[in-house]
Amino acid sequence: MKNVTHSFVFLAHWPSAGSFGLNTDILATNLINLTVVVGVLIYFGKGVCASCLLKDLLDNRKQRILSTIRNSEELRRGTIEQLEKARIRLQKVELEADEYRMNGYSEIEREKANLINATSISLEQLEKSKNETLYFEKQRAMNQVRQRVFQQAVQGALGTLNSCLNTELHFRTIRANISILGAMEWKS
Repeated sequence: MKNVTHSFVFLAHWPSAGSFGLNTDILATNLINLTVVVGVLIYFGKGVCASCLLKDLLDNRKQRILSTIRNSEELRRGTIEQLEKARIRLQKVELEADEYRMNGYSEIEREKANLINATSISLEQLEKSKNETLYFEKQRAMNQVRQRVFQQAVQGALGTLNSCLNTELHFRTIRANISILGAMEWKS
């Protein structure tokens, strides 16, 4: 029995240069190494109940798997709860965003109406100012035309009077006006 153990120890420490070797890493064993390990266990573990060991190993493995499943389920439940909370929060935020959006739109519409009203009032005032300016300019132009017409009429009348009146008629007109002025003086 000692020779068999030494041969396995010798194989474990044998440098692998493309030859057969024993992989002692249990997690990375392949099928051949596993059968060798199970064979060694059976050969040397005749006094130990192999089925009991296997059953204990399987029970431990089962307990670890069940524990992992329970932990996963608890994490899943926690994640679902967090997801539901996040959905509720998202719905609240969406409602608030819609409310802000609607308030913003109504504020924009209100500002638009105010701007339209202010512009309309300004246009009316400008129209009124324009009409007043046009009226005053029209009156001024009419007054200028009247003054020119009057000046031309006076000049024409003076020209006609000067051409028609002779000196004697001038003196008679002057005397008549003086007598009218004299009569007015006596009355006052």
